[in-house]
Amino acid sequence: MGFLHLMTACALLIGSHVMAAAGGSVAMDRTEVARGKQIFAKYCAGCHGSQGKGDGYQLLGPSPANLISPTTEERSDDDLLRTIHEGKPNMPAWKHRLSRQDSRDVLTYIRSLSAVQRK
Repeated sequence: MGFLHLMTACALLIGSHVMAAAGGSVAMDRTEVARGKQIFAKYCAGCHGSQGKGDGYQLLGPSPANLISPTTEERSDDDLLRTIHEGKPNMPAWKHRLSRQDSRDVLTYIRSLSAVQRK
């Protein structure tokens, strides 16, 4: 039984890395969503709003992105991670504050907001 569990875990891990490498989304992990929610509340909600609708403070210019919009939902994970790390003209770069894992957790949380909105 132990060997079977190990092989299943390896298959899932390899499959998720293949999907991520192809720019696809990976299944949401509750721990990542919870960590992402905490990080989002601390660093992102001020501008993007507590539910990611872009209805927070407009401190840095035009309206912040609505993170649950179809436009955001259609963007690849790699593209959104690049935006988190590099910023935009009206959004700071977070690469010096957030680790890559923190950024992935925030992205997982953002994707979970869209999933909840669709239900």
